[in-house]
Amino acid sequence: MDLFTNEQTETTNLLPKDGCVLYYGKIFSKQEADDFYERLLHHVAWKNDEAIIFGKHIVTARKVAWYGDADFKYQYSKIVKQALLWTDDLLILKKIVEERLHERFNSCLLNLYHNGNEGMAWHSDDEKDLKKNGAIASVSFGAERKFSFRHKQTKETVSLVLAHGSMLVMRGTTQSHWLHRLPPTKLVTQPRINLTFRTIVQ
Repeated sequence: MDLFTNEQTETTNLLPKDGCVLYYGKIFSKQEADDFYERLLHHVAWKNDEAIIFGKHIVTARKVAWYGDADFKYQYSKIVKQALLWTDDLLILKKIVEERLHERFNSCLLNLYHNGNEGMAWHSDDEKDLKKNGAIASVSFGAERKFSFRHKQTKETVSLVLAHGSMLVMRGTTQSHWLHRLPPTKLVTQPRINLTFRTIVQ
């Protein structure tokens, strides 16, 4: 199922079962989104991501950064990362997201995709350091990209396009039952920045 019109309301669950995904659409004006995009692009401590896949150490073209309330240690893809303290821009964005959702987040993982050749394979955000069934808020700036979900058992898929300045929220048992990915595409030539606000439990 493809949901490309971006006309869903805040209360519409995009998943047919076993989880909850809400797409809020554009929560920033174009000027606000443009400003945040430029500041994040130039003032975040971006580093190439690393992973251990089938015993091999992989360094990706995609860049990442991780910020939080404290210098949390967080492990995914068998690599341990340590959080940096919030920047002023990230604190502003965090407050906006928290007030909109009535949620509290203590960390944010950022991804920088330079163009459509860079994406993310199927995965779930179900690492043991994350709050079980906690909300994850995903904010997007820059190039519009398709984002997909696939049920772990039935293989049913749901896809939508994430707009510049938009927010998507994954709640409840979504990570237990669904995978998600950012598929690569040759149609996108501009960068995209994605922020996922989450809660680390230590």
